[in-house]
Amino acid sequence: MLMKLFDDIPDKHHNLLPYEGTVHYYGKLMPREQADRYLEALLHHIAWQNDEAVIFGKRIITKRKVAWYGEKPFEYTYSNTTKTALPWTTELQQLKQLAEQETGETYNSCLLNLYHSGDEGMAWHSDGEKDLKKNGAIASLSFGAERKFAFKHKQNGIKVELELEHGSLLVMKGTTQTYWLHRLPPTKKVANARINLTFRTIEE
Repeated sequence: MLMKLFDDIPDKHHNLLPYEGTVHYYGKLMPREQADRYLEALLHHIAWQNDEAVIFGKRIITKRKVAWYGEKPFEYTYSNTTKTALPWTTELQQLKQLAEQETGETYNSCLLNLYHSGDEGMAWHSDGEKDLKKNGAIASLSFGAERKFAFKHKQNGIKVELELEHGSLLVMKGTTQTYWLHRLPPTKKVANARINLTFRTIEE
């Protein structure tokens, strides 16, 4: 069963998942010109690095680049690698405040991903690392190329898909990470870059 949401007008109060999780899509939060400015600032002012993962004892270097920021030098471990948070930039502070105003949540850290083109994506996974607040909200801001984003239920395989727009906000919370996987599928149809910011809460 596949539920498509490509053409729906976003209703930020509507839960996109049929059960066992909560996902709200807010759509675009800002005019295109403002989103363009943030995209350029993030491309040039973030300390991007190629991501690393240790899989079956082998270190893998991805084309996709990542960065980890926070209000303290939090350590965050995923894919058997550990990162230490850098201090907020001006743009990240502004976007964190925007995400908090829209969602009514608070966040103390942000994992950023830079996908240079549609060839780069993210495999099925859930954000359930022990460092994160259990069932805490994750606010995902997207800039640049519009890309398909998908959820898949871990038990029955039901999928939910939507397009993440330039300057838009998606929020995952509750038991979403327990029961659902999500991914950014690669595509040959997209040539431009996309930056994704996921504001999170690290348990202290």
